[in-house]
Amino acid sequence: MSYAKDPRVVLTLDAGGTNFVFSAVQSDREVVEPLTLPSNAHELQACLDTIVEGFSKVKEKAPTAPAAISFAFPGPVDYPLGIIGNLGNLPAFKGGGVALGPMLEERFGIPVFLNNDGDLFALGEAMAGFLPWVNGLLEAAGNPRRFRNLFGATLGTGFGGGIVGNGHLWIGDNSAGGEIWLTRNKLDIKSNIEEAVSIRAIRRVYARQAGIDFEEAPEPKDIYAIGKGEQAGNRKAAVEAFRSMGEAAGDALASAVTLVDGLVVIGGGLTGASGLFLPALVAEMNAPYETPTGPLVRLEMTAFNLEDPEERARFVKGAVKEVVVPGSTRTVTYDPLERVGVGLSRLGTSKAVAIGAYAFALAALDAAG
Repeated sequence: MSYAKDPRVVLTLDAGGTNFVFSAVQSDREVVEPLTLPSNAHELQACLDTIVEGFSKVKEKAPTAPAAISFAFPGPVDYPLGIIGNLGNLPAFKGGGVALGPMLEERFGIPVFLNNDGDLFALGEAMAGFLPWVNGLLEAAGNPRRFRNLFGATLGTGFGGGIVGNGHLWIGDNSAGGEIWLTRNKLDIKSNIEEAVSIRAIRRVYARQAGIDFEEAPEPKDIYAIGKGEQAGNRKAAVEAFRSMGEAAGDALASAVTLVDGLVVIGGGLTGASGLFLPALVAEMNAPYETPTGPLVRLEMTAFNLEDPEERARFVKGAVKEVVVPGSTRTVTYDPLERVGVGLSRLGTSKAVAIGAYAFALAALDAAG
């Protein structure tokens, strides 16, 4: 499934708790300068007015009339119906039952599609970002292996996820496919993983390691700078804050890969600190279980950190060999190395969400005829 040459335009939105980022996508690329507006998260009418304003402004700048609106919105949401539930990070929707999708359909007169940001991030990276980048590396190296499946993870205020298989988004029967944030937290088995993989988790671990109150802990960008030795602070605590997050995320992603068997792409606001957490994340994915009879591999495949040049080279090279077809002189080329690549967004999170929203809308329109 490719929309790289499709002339239709779709208006998009990446809705966060603080800001809304509006755009318009055509042929798998943004065709207007993204517009950022404050979310007005605490007042429903102001929030709804902001959404209408944002879509109206990008519609005016779009090169042609839009075919649909498609956007990411945090759950709980009945995504097929476009009805918003009781949201935690957008208090304006407290109580739920806001028919946002139908309201926008009436206002703009075109189909409206809503989905989870983690899902749309994964779809965007599968369509035009990480997945084609990886397959391009393999093709350039003459390696016959190609990847078709991907798990997208977003690290920021929370820990989001999405699954794409063979170009199709896995939504699930309750619009809850890929909700990795509710998996168990390895570091505290009584809590969910988001308590170890999020902005608040980074600050909490730093505070505990540094012996200060949580309220005194700096923001993750400052903790990262401390960990890199670029800013004053407790460097040991900063390094441990990101390392422990990497370990916890790696455990959860190993479980996801066990079921999905695909690439892992990571986006979100914490990716700028990947140098401090990605090695621990991939190491945890490759760490064995301990059993009564000895170590047992955690994954059937090996996880490679594709941001590390040496690991990327080994991943691309694989173990290509020629085998003879029994009873003939013909040979077949194959690569028996079972592996998955783990790396960062090639599009940027908001752009990936926009392209994912575009692909999701056009697929739905085409399916409806």
